Amino acid sequence: MTTVDKIRTVLIDKILSIKDKAFLEVIDKLISSNTSELEFVELSNEQKEMLAMSENDIKTGELISQTAMNKRNLEWLNAM
Repeated sequence: MTTVDKIRTVLIDKILSIKDKAFLEVIDKLISSNTSELEFVELSNEQKEMLAMSENDIKTGELISQTAMNKRNLEWLNAM
């Protein structure tokens, strides 16, 4: 059985065990929504500029690790 088939089978089993009508309606709405059509969000000029700046930071190696960022955030919070 392929991975997709396994996932489908597990989901079907889970759905069959749900008794909450409202929850099932939400699942139905989610599944029924047309996910094949891509929805495009128009970005503002400021958002486009921020993305360009981020891409430039990546290219130039101006990055910080998640660990270092967490440490900075904790220091900032403790200073408050």
